[in-house]
Amino acid sequence: MSLTALLGIDVGKARIGVAACDPGRMLAFPVETVERDDAERWVGRIAELAEQYRAGGLICGLPVNLHGEDTDSTRDARMACGRLVEATGLEAWLVDERMTTNVAARQLQPSKRKRGRQRSVIDQAAAVVILQQALDVDERTGSLPGTRVTKGESA
Repeated sequence: MSLTALLGIDVGKARIGVAACDPGRMLAFPVETVERDDAERWVGRIAELAEQYRAGGLICGLPVNLHGEDTDSTRDARMACGRLVEATGLEAWLVDERMTTNVAARQLQPSKRKRGRQRSVIDQAAAVVILQQALDVDERTGSLPGTRVTKGESA
């Protein structure tokens, strides 16, 4: 199987951070923060990004609590990932994203920006962390981590 690029998705209530990687799946990089709206234009925009980057799959962060249990945000992320799978026809992997936003914010801390002013940058950086961790696991084990979701399945 030839490798293709992947998109990393950090689902939030107001914004969705998007990252991508090269087709060789070595390095994740930030792409865009997509505003999440009631009209679900975000689904179409992320589908466009998947096409633009020739993505072969999605790595969607799953925000479980520190005990590994589902929360309202977990259920929302599953729903959003399912919507993206249906819209793009791509497979997705739901991966535990505990602490990725905090890791991303700490990585950006040297920039001296106020956290409130850089929320969209943090969302993209969190997507990079989610995707890069998945790429690292894939490189070590030969398979992507998480729970696989395909079109027609519920996330």
